[in-house]
Amino acid sequence: MGSLKNPHTASASAANAIETESNEEAAKFEMAISATQFGKFNYCLFLLSVPGAWTIVFEVTTMSYVFPAAQCDLDLSLHDKGLLNASAYFGMISGGCLWGFLSDTLGRKKIMITTYLLDGLMVIISGFSQNFTMLFTCKFLGGFFSCGAGSALISHLLEFHSAKYRARVQMLRGVFGMSFGTIILPLLGLLILPADINMEISNHFVLHSWNVYLLTCAIPPLLSGIIFIFLPESPKFLMTVGRNEEALALFEKIYSCNTGKNKEDFPIKLLVDETRHDKANEKKHGGRVTPNRTKMQALREGCQQIRPICFPPYLQYIILVTTIQSFCMLSIQTLRLWLPQIFQSINDYQHYNNGTADLCSMLKMINPIQSPSSTCSVNFSSSVYINTMIVASISVTGYITIAVLINKVGKKLLIGTPNARETLDTMCFPALSCFSSGVFALSIFFAQNTATVLSLSSLFLTLGAIALTIIITVIVDFFPTTQRSFTIAVVMVLGRVAAMIGNVIFPLLLEAGCAPPFIVVGSLLIVSALLTILLPNTDLKPLE
Repeated sequence: MGSLKNPHTASASAANAIETESNEEAAKFEMAISATQFGKFNYCLFLLSVPGAWTIVFEVTTMSYVFPAAQCDLDLSLHDKGLLNASAYFGMISGGCLWGFLSDTLGRKKIMITTYLLDGLMVIISGFSQNFTMLFTCKFLGGFFSCGAGSALISHLLEFHSAKYRARVQMLRGVFGMSFGTIILPLLGLLILPADINMEISNHFVLHSWNVYLLTCAIPPLLSGIIFIFLPESPKFLMTVGRNEEALALFEKIYSCNTGKNKEDFPIKLLVDETRHDKANEKKHGGRVTPNRTKMQALREGCQQIRPICFPPYLQYIILVTTIQSFCMLSIQTLRLWLPQIFQSINDYQHYNNGTADLCSMLKMINPIQSPSSTCSVNFSSSVYINTMIVASISVTGYITIAVLINKVGKKLLIGTPNARETLDTMCFPALSCFSSGVFALSIFFAQNTATVLSLSSLFLTLGAIALTIIITVIVDFFPTTQRSFTIAVVMVLGRVAAMIGNVIFPLLLEAGCAPPFIVVGSLLIVSALLTILLPNTDLKPLE
C-alpha cells in the first residue's frame, strides 16, 4: 500500500529543488568578475590607485632624504636617524592588525577614505616640525594610519580583477607604486631640499627647505582620500556580506564600461549567496556572515571569521609566508632607507678628501661634519638624489619585465621556487630572486667606488622588491575574502616589525664595523631564498 506524503514535506522538497536549481544558475565571484572583461574601468581604477600606492612609500622613505638637510637643524645623531627611519614602522605595527580586521568587516572603501585623509593630516603636521620629538610623533601616527590604507588598497584593487590578471596587476602596482614613488621622492628632494629656504615665523618657529619637502609629500594621501570617496566598494566584499544586488549592479557597470555594451547585456543575472550558513561555509569562513549586517554584527562575526588562520591548513601558510616576508623586509627596507645616507657619506668623503676610497673608509663620514668652529654643516650634492633615482629606475625595468612574464611562468618560478612536479635536483636550485639579491647585498661591502655601490644596490633592491611583491600575491591566493585583509595586515605587521628592528640596529651594526650591516642583510635574504622552496604553487587560483 502506497504511503501518503506530507504536503508540507512535499512543499519543502519543491522549494529545495527550486533553490538548488537557482544556485546552479548562480555565478560565483570569479565567473562574474571574468565576465566583466578587462578594459577602461580597470585602467582607470589602476591609475586612480597610484597615489594611494605612493603613500606608503612616501611615509617610510621621506626621512631618508630629510636627514642630510635637517641633521643640523634638528641636531640628529646616527641613532636619532635610525629611530626616525623606524618611526613609521612603529606606527604601522601598532595599527596593522586593527585596520586589517576593520577592512574585512566594515569594507575596504570606508577604511581607505578614513586612513588616507588622516595620514595626509599627519604629514602636514610633520611638515611644521621643529624638533625630533614632534617629527617622531607625526611619523609614528602617519605610519599608524597609512598601514590601514595600504592593506585595504591591495585587497580593493585585486578584488576588481579576475585570476587571469590579478598577479600582473599586483606587479604593476609595484612598478607604479613602489618604483615610481621612489623615483619621485629624490626628484622632489633635488628640486626642493637644496633651496635656501628659511621662513622665520617666530623666534622658535622656522620653516626650512626640508619642512616644505614634507608638506609636499602630503599630496598623495590627501588626493587618495578624496578619490576613494567616489570609487565603488569591492564587489567581492559586497558579495561576502550579502549585498548581492549592489554587487551585480556594479558588475554590470564595469561590463558596460569595459565593452561599450548595455548593462542589460551582462551575461550573469544571479550571484551565489555567500552568506548561506552551512557547514562548508562555516569551515571556510569561521562562522555566519549576516546579509546587510550592522556594524556591531560585522565586528562580532569578524572575530569568528579570522579564527581559521590559527589552524591548519592556513596556519602553516601564514607562518611560512611571514617568516619569508620578515627576513626580506628587514634586509630590503633597512638598506634601502639607509642608501641616501650611504651616498651622502660617499659624497662627503670625496668632497672633503678630494678623492675616493673603499666603501668602509667612506662610511666613516656618515655622521654630520663638524667644522673647526664646531658649527654643523651640510654638504648638499645633486649626486645623492640622482643616484637614488637611478636605483629606483632600474627597479622599474625589473618590475615591468616580471609583470609581462608572471602569468606565463608562474609566481613560484619567478621567486626561484620550482613547481611541485619538479625533481629533487631541480628543487636544489637557488631561489633566484632572493638568493641573487642577498649575494649582491653582501658584495656591496667590497665596493671600491660609487659606480660599484650604485650597480650592486640597484640589483639588490630590484630583485628583492620583486620577491616581496610576489609574496603578497601569494597571500591573496591562499586566503578567502573574510580573512584576506587581516592576513595581509598580519604578514605586513610582522614584516614591518623586522624592518623597524633593522633600522634601529643598523647604526649599531655600523658602529661594530663596516662588514656586519651587509653580512646581516645578505644572509637573511639567502635564508629567505631557501624557505621559498616550501611555498605551494598557487598560480592563477580563483578567489574564494
